[in-house]
Parts: sequence; structure tokens; C-alpha cells
Amino acid sequence: MKISGYKSAKETSIITSKVISDVKKNYWNLTQLIRNLVQLYKSENDIEISKKIKTQWTSLGLEDVQFVNYSVLLNLPGTSPSSVTLSSSGQCFHPNGQPCSEEARQHSSQDLLYSYAAYSASGTLKAEVIDVSYGNADDLNRIKKMKNVTNQIALLKLGKLPLLYKLSLLEKAGFGGVLLYIDPCDLPKTANLSYDTFMVSLNPGGDPSTPGYPSIVVPLLHFLGIQKTDGSFRQNRSNLTSLLVQPISASLVAKLISSPKDRITHSACSPLELPNNEERIVSMQIQTVTKFETVTNVVGYLKGSTSPDRYIIVGSRHHTAYSYNGQEWASSTAIITAFIRALMLRVKRGWRPDRTIVFCSWGGTAFGNIGSYEWGEDFKKVLQKNVVAYVSLHSPVSGNSSLYSVASPSLQQLVAEKNNFNCSRRGQCPETNISSVQMQDDADYFINHLGVPAVRFTYEDIKALEGPSFLSEGFFPKRATKIEEMDPFFNLHETITKLSGEVILQIANEPVLPFNALDIALEVQNSLKGDQPNTPQLLALASRLRESAELFQSDEMRPANDPKERAPIRVRMLNEVLQDMEKSFLVQRTPPGFYRNILYHLDGKTSQFSILLEAWEHCKSLASNETLQEALSEVLNSINAAQVYFKAGLDVFESVLVGKN
Repeated sequence: MKISGYKSAKETSIITSKVISDVKKNYWNLTQLIRNLVQLYKSENDIEISKKIKTQWTSLGLEDVQFVNYSVLLNLPGTSPSSVTLSSSGQCFHPNGQPCSEEARQHSSQDLLYSYAAYSASGTLKAEVIDVSYGNADDLNRIKKMKNVTNQIALLKLGKLPLLYKLSLLEKAGFGGVLLYIDPCDLPKTANLSYDTFMVSLNPGGDPSTPGYPSIVVPLLHFLGIQKTDGSFRQNRSNLTSLLVQPISASLVAKLISSPKDRITHSACSPLELPNNEERIVSMQIQTVTKFETVTNVVGYLKGSTSPDRYIIVGSRHHTAYSYNGQEWASSTAIITAFIRALMLRVKRGWRPDRTIVFCSWGGTAFGNIGSYEWGEDFKKVLQKNVVAYVSLHSPVSGNSSLYSVASPSLQQLVAEKNNFNCSRRGQCPETNISSVQMQDDADYFINHLGVPAVRFTYEDIKALEGPSFLSEGFFPKRATKIEEMDPFFNLHETITKLSGEVILQIANEPVLPFNALDIALEVQNSLKGDQPNTPQLLALASRLRESAELFQSDEMRPANDPKERAPIRVRMLNEVLQDMEKSFLVQRTPPGFYRNILYHLDGKTSQFSILLEAWEHCKSLASNETLQEALSEVLNSINAAQVYFKAGLDVFESVLVGKN
């Protein structure tokens, strides 16, 4: 039987085909959108671009499109670019490796000013430079045995581990400053960024002056004729670390270590490395300013016809922070707008999704996903209850050689089906590349604070996928590769629009949410494989979780997915269980930069729980195993909570069915 109000699988398939067909027919619109946005960011500021997005979405027919503004604390570069001075020669360099000069200071480009670490400590530090490579625990333990690192300057490579985690290790070790760079050997050969500067943010998420709560401004009553505006309590947090952190180009690193420029011989790249027997004393100077500025989100709704109180959030981002990754945000905005256009053509003919689709263009992404965090904190109570999925369009085209999908375990089966179907239509079917790894984008709040299943499709360079993770934490003002060079006919953009659109529509229209409970249990068991110590209790709990998930999948999911056996009460209860499955895996204590949702891994090369791997590394260097015991307890409690959750769901179903009989 067909559930009252919900569309049948056939109806969903037909409407999805029509929407995707509209995307293809209006291909020229997508092309023109991207070109217009690329030109727009060169001349307009954040507020003006937000206005243009709102105007465009409203003109397409999207409902209740609105600005959601927050006054937040931003850490911006000072009036003069940072500098690094070699004590041996007295030579002064800017972050891009160019010599300092009065002319450079007076006419410094925005690119040079914006080579900085937002929310770093500021000031001057003269000290020895110590090469810590990627800055993991083993690197630091080795170095501390050879040198006194107190108040010294670490030469640190971006990548392999979250930057916030590595900085926490350096801070704890006693370092005073950090020169941060990207080794050219870690980049695709097509990306020649040796002389490019970049920005990083040391903000874990949201407005630093209101951690854990929204930066709202509330008009108060006017007493005695006094006009006053007040709101959230503000904390004074101009810097989020005691370290002076300065991103520098690879060309400046080469100067610091007296390295020849050409380090590529016979197709092999030699990583940058400071010789252990050589001493380099430098003076680093960092100047930043903090001020409150408005960050704007653009939010629009397409209300559902059957379950309007259940939301699928689709997130893109718009121009901010001096056009960092300007071409990528243009792709992100163009794709979400192209999908809205195709969707609203169907709405004008009388169609509506069953669940509400919320379209969001986030501001403040480069400073620590500020716009999405503040909106999430502002509407947390509503979102906890109503959001069923988050679809990210953060960086749709970062390369052109490989389609890479990141998805929650519960959504991986759906993503694989879409990948396989689309590649069969194109006639090329490479191996499906899907994983649950940490994403550096605005999905962060929804994954880590709300436990919402998430998915993102991205085209990447294959070398970028094979190289170190977390390189995307660096924002380049101007990408060396232009979008039209990477995707000259915009076919990749069209594919991302179609794949994302198909997933959005299936989640919005299927009577039973297309989430797989058993895949979560299997992911947990896979995460306990490997060399790290696992208690028998952990393995036993994981086995019981799998048994409960298998029962849930066979006894409840299959009947609910059979149109002949569907009962509205069963479907409603089932969807409530499916919607909240990942919330059990949100842990309270994690190392800086690690996801609170432990179903996600640091990278695609490791399958173990990230917090257990880190705790095991920590335990090896210390006599105490307290950190490991804490991590094991967090994982054990999560698995147990998930098992109890599924078991309770089964018990409720059974009691309801008995009551009906």
C-alpha cells in the first residue's frame, strides 16, 4: 500500500529523472553562473555577494529566502605583512619569500597581508628554527631527546594530522612559534604553489567570543529613554593559542635551509628538510587585529508536503576572507543555484518534496566555519529534532581525475548506488571511492554536534587523494589552477549537481529514510581491527551491536520497505530511529581537531577509531596509560549506547505490534 501523503518509489524515480534532465537542459545556465560568480568576487564584498545570492534564489521561486546575520569576532591581518629575518645575514623576507623593503610594505598586496594564521598570537620572537617535519608525537619525542625546544620556533609541514592537534603538541612541548608550510612534494605536479602564500584558521568552529552558544544581538526594552542593544556574553579571545604561527611559502623555506631551488631529479621529489647539524636563528614578526564584523548566511526553504518538520540541509558557501579559494566557492554557489532552478521548475508544475529541503549559503567559512556554527547553535533545539541529513557542496571541483565521495556509514550504500548508476550512464566505471573521513567544511557542526548523517561528492586530483590528508586546511587567495582549465566544458560540475541532486531527492521523498543501520555496526567492527589494544568487552559489545542491527534491518527495515506491508505508524517510528542512529557516537572528549563523531576517520588510509589510535601513540611515549583508558571508555560507552538504542527500538516496535493484535 502507499502511505498517505508519501510518494511511491516510481513517482520519486520519475520526478528525480525530470529534475536531473532539467539540470542537463539548462547546462548553459550552470556555465554562465560560474563565469559570472568568478568575475563577481573580484569586485564585490561579502555583503553584496550575499545580496545577489538572495535575489537570485528569490527570483527562482524559493520560499522565505532570508539573511541570517551574526556579529562575530574576526582576527584579521594588520596593516603591514608579517616578516621573517635571518640572524646570520640580517636578510628580511615576507611570507612569500620576497625580500622586505619599504616599497613592499607600502604597496603590499592583499595576498601578502592575508598570508597569516587567524587567531594566532601576535608579536615578535627571535629563536632557533627546529624542523619538526609533520609534527606528530614520534617526531616531537625524537627532537626533544636532541634539543631544548623551549621558546624555539618549529618548522612544521601542513598535512597528515589536524593542524590544531599538531599545534597543541607543540604548545605542550614548550615551543614559542611555528613557521608553517606545504611541502611541494605533497602536492600534485600540476599545482605549482612554491611561491604562493596561504591562510589557515586556528579556530575550531564558530565565533570565538561565544564558544558553544550563538552570537545573537537582542534589542532590550528602552528604559528612561535610553536606547541600548545587547545580546550574548562575549569572551575576550583575540588569540586561541600562545604560539606565534606564520604560514610561509615553500620558496622561503628553501631560503631558510639554503636549499637549491630545483629539488626534482629523475621524476623524484626531495622533501624539504633542515639538516640536524645546522643552526638557524630567525626573528619572526606577526601583526594582526581583531574586530567584530557581520557574517551573513543566506537561507531558503522548500517546504515538504507530507513531513514539513523534517529537514534535508543542503550547504554551499560564499565569498569571504579576501576571496580565499574564490573559484571553489563560485563552483559551490553555482551548483546549489542550478539545482534550485531545476527543482523550482517542478514546483511551478505542482510538485513538492515530502520532506522540507533547506538551502544554505554559509558565510565566514575560512575563519572556522563561523556562519554554519552560529546558525547551528542558534537553532540547535529545532535542528536536533528535525534534521535528517546534510548534503555538502563545499568544494565540488578541486581536481579532475577522480570522483571522491565522503559519506556517513549509514549513507554509503545509497552513495555507491548513485555512483554506479551515473558511471554506467557515462560508460566509464572506475572503482567507487567512498569513505567516512573528516571533512574540512561547514558540515562540521551538523556531524559533530547534532550527529546528522552527511554526504559530499567532490572531484579531486588523484595525487591529492594519495598524498597527506588535511592539506585543504590551507586557503590560497588565488588558486593556480582556474576552474575552466580544470573543467573546460563544466561536465564535472554537471555530474556533481546530478549526483547530489539524486541523493537529496531520494532522502526527501522516500517514505522510509534510505539509511542503512547494519552498515554502522559493520563500520564499528572494522574500526576495532588492527594492532591497537582492544578490550574483550569492546569486541563483545560490537558483536552485540551487529546482532541488534541485523535484527532491526530484517525485522523492521524490510517490511517497512515493502509497499504491501507498510503501516504508517511503523514507518514513522522507524524513521525516528534511523534519523538518530549516529547520535550515540558523539563523544565528549577528543584531541583538538579530531571529530567528536567517532564514525569518521582521520583519513582513508586508516580504518581504526581515530581517538584510539591517538591515545595509543600518546600511551607509548608516557609511563601512564590514563589517556588510553579514557579513549577506550568513550568508545565503549558509544557502542553500548548504540546497541541499547537499537534494542529499545526493537522492543518498542514489538510492543506496538502486540498492542495492535
